[in-house]
Amino acid sequence: MNASAFYDVLVIGGGASGLAAAITAARAGKSVCIVERDVACGLKLLATGNGRCNLSNESIDPRRYNHPAFVESVMGPRPEQELMGFFSSLGIMTTSEEGRLYPRSLRAESVRDALLNVCDHLGITLICGANVATVHKAPEGWALQIDRPARALKAKKHDDRKSELRSLRRALADTPRTNETLQAKAVIIATGGNPAGIAETFSLPLTPLRPVLCPVSASVVGDQTAFNTLDGLRVRARLTLTRNHEELWCEDGEVLFRTFGISGVAAFNLSRRIQHGDTILLDVFPDLSKDELLDVLHRRVELLGRFSPHDPRWLDGMLAPQLSRVVCTAFEQCHPGSNDVIHLVSILKHFKLLVEGTADERSAQVIRGGIPIETISIPSLRANDAVGAPLCVCGEALDIDADCGGFNLAWAWISGIRAASNL
Repeated sequence: MNASAFYDVLVIGGGASGLAAAITAARAGKSVCIVERDVACGLKLLATGNGRCNLSNESIDPRRYNHPAFVESVMGPRPEQELMGFFSSLGIMTTSEEGRLYPRSLRAESVRDALLNVCDHLGITLICGANVATVHKAPEGWALQIDRPARALKAKKHDDRKSELRSLRRALADTPRTNETLQAKAVIIATGGNPAGIAETFSLPLTPLRPVLCPVSASVVGDQTAFNTLDGLRVRARLTLTRNHEELWCEDGEVLFRTFGISGVAAFNLSRRIQHGDTILLDVFPDLSKDELLDVLHRRVELLGRFSPHDPRWLDGMLAPQLSRVVCTAFEQCHPGSNDVIHLVSILKHFKLLVEGTADERSAQVIRGGIPIETISIPSLRANDAVGAPLCVCGEALDIDADCGGFNLAWAWISGIRAASNL
C-alpha cells in the first residue's frame, strides 16, 4: 500500500457539483483532491442540453425542485447572479434561449474544458478511474483507502472524443490496480445520481433511487390505436396534470408522441409529478383562449362549410394530418352525431390522456432519491452525524431533483459551492 497523501479537502466525484466544490475550496487556499470513478472528470456534462450544456436558468424557481424550502435555504435570494459570477470566473461566456442559459459556444465540451483548465491552474489533484474502498476517522479528519489504476491510462489516438473515451475505458479495464491511502481534513460527497455505495461506506442513510425526467406512458380512452397513429409527431402544446379533477401542474413546450405515450421536455417535467390514474389534458392551441379558438373555427366554417368528424381534411392547415384523424375520432366518441365546432374547441383544448406511469426509464435524465435532506444541515450541507470531521454532501447525491431547463445543473453548481464555502 502506498504512503498517505494529505489534503485539506477531498471531493468524491468529479461531475459538475464536485468540480464546483473543488474549485471553490482551492480558491480559498485549500489543497484539494478529486477522486473520480470514470476515466476523466466532467464527462456527464458532455451529454447535457443535447450536447450544448444547459448551464442554468435565468429564473431559478425553488418550486421546480422536489424539496423547495430546502433548496431555497441553500441557494439564497439571488442564485442567478451568483452563478453568472461563477461562470464568468471560469472564463465561460453565456447566452440564453427562452430563459435557459448555455455557453456562448453552444458546446458542452467548452464548459468541461474551462472547468478542467481552472482545476489545473489551481493545482487540484485529479485521481480518475478510482474507487473509495474504505473510510475511517483520522486524527485530523478522514482517512480513505482508494483502489486506483497502477499507472496512467493511455488511449489510442482517435479523431473524435467518444472513440477516445471508449479506448480509455478499455485501458482502465485492462490496467493493474493499486491501493492508496488519502487523508483529508474534510470530505465532500459529490457522486451524482448513484450514491448508494458511498452512502454505505460512510454509514449514511439512503432514500430509494428511481428515475425521473423520462417519458410518460399513457392511453387515449376509446382509441387504442391513437398513439400508433401519432407516433413520431411533434407539437407545441400545453400539458395540464390533473388528479381527482384538481389541476396540479402545467407545462408548455414541445411534446413528442410515441407509441407508448408522450415524450419531450414538457412530458419529462410532468413525469416527476405523475401517479397512475392521473389525467393529462393536452392543449394544442395554448396561445389561443377558448373564445379566440371558437372564432377561428367559425370563420373556418364560413370558408370551408360545416365541420364533419368524418372528414379530417377539414382541419388541414391547422393540425398535422395524423393529429386531425385522432381528434376527429375523439370528437365522434364524445359527441356522436354532432357537427358543432364548440365541441371541437373542447377536444383541441382538453384532449384527455390517462396516465399509466413512466416509460423508457433507461433514458431518464435524473435519478430521484439519495442521501435524505433530513440528515443534512443547511446551508452548510454538512452531514449531521459526522462529528469531529466535516463531511458534506452536494449535487444529485442528495435527494434533490428538478425539472428540465437547467435547474438540475444550477443545483449542482450552487450546492457544490456551498459545501466548499462552509468548510
